[in-house]
Amino acid sequence: MTEVYLNGKYVGDVENPQEFVDHIVTERRKNVLTDNLNVLYNEKNNIIEIESSKGRLRRPLIVVKDGKPLITEKHIAQLEKEELSWTDLVSQGLIEYLDALEEENALVAFTEDDLTPEHTHMEVSTLSFLGVCASLVPFSNHNQSARVNAGAKNQKQALGLYVANYLIRMDMDVNLLQSPQVPLVRSAMHTISEYGKHPSGQNLVVAIMSYKGYNMEDAIILNKGSIERGLGRSTYFRPSIAEELRYSGGLIDEVGVPDKEVKGYKSEKDYRLLEGDGIIYPEAAIAEGDVLIGKTSPPRFLSSMDEYNLASNLRRESSLTVKHGEKGVTDMVLITENEEGNKLVQVRIRDLRTPEVGDKFTSRHGQKGVVGLIVNHTDMPFSASGIVPDLIFSPHGIPTRMTIAHLLELVSGKVAALGGRYVDATTFDSEKESDIRNELLTLGFRENGTETMYNGLTGEQFEAKIYVGNMYYLKLKHMVANKLHSRARGPIQLLTRQPTEGRAKEGGLRLGEMEKDTFVAHGASLLLKERFDADKTVVPVCEECGLIAIKDEYKNRHYCPVCGDDVEITNIELAYAFKLILDEFKSLCVYPKLQLKSMY
Repeated sequence: MTEVYLNGKYVGDVENPQEFVDHIVTERRKNVLTDNLNVLYNEKNNIIEIESSKGRLRRPLIVVKDGKPLITEKHIAQLEKEELSWTDLVSQGLIEYLDALEEENALVAFTEDDLTPEHTHMEVSTLSFLGVCASLVPFSNHNQSARVNAGAKNQKQALGLYVANYLIRMDMDVNLLQSPQVPLVRSAMHTISEYGKHPSGQNLVVAIMSYKGYNMEDAIILNKGSIERGLGRSTYFRPSIAEELRYSGGLIDEVGVPDKEVKGYKSEKDYRLLEGDGIIYPEAAIAEGDVLIGKTSPPRFLSSMDEYNLASNLRRESSLTVKHGEKGVTDMVLITENEEGNKLVQVRIRDLRTPEVGDKFTSRHGQKGVVGLIVNHTDMPFSASGIVPDLIFSPHGIPTRMTIAHLLELVSGKVAALGGRYVDATTFDSEKESDIRNELLTLGFRENGTETMYNGLTGEQFEAKIYVGNMYYLKLKHMVANKLHSRARGPIQLLTRQPTEGRAKEGGLRLGEMEKDTFVAHGASLLLKERFDADKTVVPVCEECGLIAIKDEYKNRHYCPVCGDDVEITNIELAYAFKLILDEFKSLCVYPKLQLKSMY
């Protein structure tokens, strides 16, 4: 007898398991049973597993019988005429959804040519096991799998036109490419996904060569002339939001230009851009520290006597300012109400970003790199026909990564640009390399994609032939302007008295054990004395019991909480975080005794 489990629960036994499983599959294909049912006969353990639970990953496959797919040319013709729909194919049992369980007992053919009598299913399309982003990678069957994965991930981070109505939206951290283009080398998915409506890259002339070593370690070199003509230019949008909150006792925040009596009043220079209503005007150039929305709040603590107090009218300053390390232009001001009916003010900041050293670019093959140098147009290498590359890519990125598709796209892009057509580079179904090479030959170029290039600085001809062509490059959202951060002094945390964390909070740069080792190896070990006292503090210690003593500021005296006045108390330097852990030990009833020893 074979045990049967439904969604992991035992439901009974059957005598002839294979017949039982075949019957379930047949009934499912006849649409008698739900199509959300998958079944597996596990011969090794002699059990039948049936699954119909939610959240399973399932994929459609064409059903195969006797080595032939059930979908014929007749069905395809009906689909084209819209006499049949996808749902009809599923309900008729021509296409069925398998999950990981039932796929164990299925033999899936890749194409119709691969079919044998043993096959049970066939792929709907050669692209169907790739996701949308992975199938946008051209010639991806010529790449190592990890690179296709990286290429798919990189495309999600590329700048482009994310929505058409971006001008009337208040989205967080939005980047927009100014002049996006449709790729010359494209796959079938570009058409299916209507990629032309939301492109996210530009077709550049790329040369594979080194230039003074500035494109080592995956870096790339950009042509300054290309940047001046609009290459990789993007806009960064960020909203700032302020609302008039209501507090208990009928008190409320007020949006407006703060009075000089307000507690925490900034300088007049900070408020210079505010209009009469306390809100900045559109198209104002702003920098770090400028006030965007003027706002005052009621005092934090109110006592019962405060209503008779003249000082109770003193409000505190709570204006919204431009965050640390940001600059730009105010793009749009929106005044509305939130759900509670309170006034809500939103100001969107716009910042134009032109590519600079440190910005990240990538091709669609996971070949990402940062800009290492921006070279004047006059100093860039040029070909015999006067073509100057927009971007120089390092030749060392190809051998170990085995992204042959990267090389194929260069040649195909060249053919597409010269021939005035798109090149089909769909995975497993692309144009042949030999055909592309022959077409390049007929267009008057070498069929292997190389050209004679000349040194832009000296005018001499390079001895080597340079591989050059057109390629679709993407600018990624990781820009140096969003990451650059430094600090001399600034805010500290209340509990540990150490610097705050993160760029947004104007935080410190942490120096750890490994960084310490680099200073020691460099011979700058004394620098560590300064680096490691971010929370240096002086505390009095009782030499009798070893506990931290008390300093009375008013009477200017020291005494120990345990031993009293008649003991010797010494001031020592230590990290405040260490003093904190001593206090925590004491709260656990652990006695941390500090034994002091004279250094002299």
